[in-house]
Amino acid sequence: MKRYRPGESANKTGYYTAFDKDGENGGQIYLEKGQKFPATQHEGSFYCPSQD
Repeated sequence: MKRYRPGESANKTGYYTAFDKDGENGGQIYLEKGQKFPATQHEGSFYCPSQD
């Protein structure tokens, strides 16, 4: 599954789930195509498209 880092742009509109470097779920966000992923509180965090 594609992983996005803070500052990258979303390639499609939808919900994305944030994960920390250990894979723990950090919540969900909604982005429009082209919007940038926001900064996270933990180093090594990333976003993945939500599966719902």
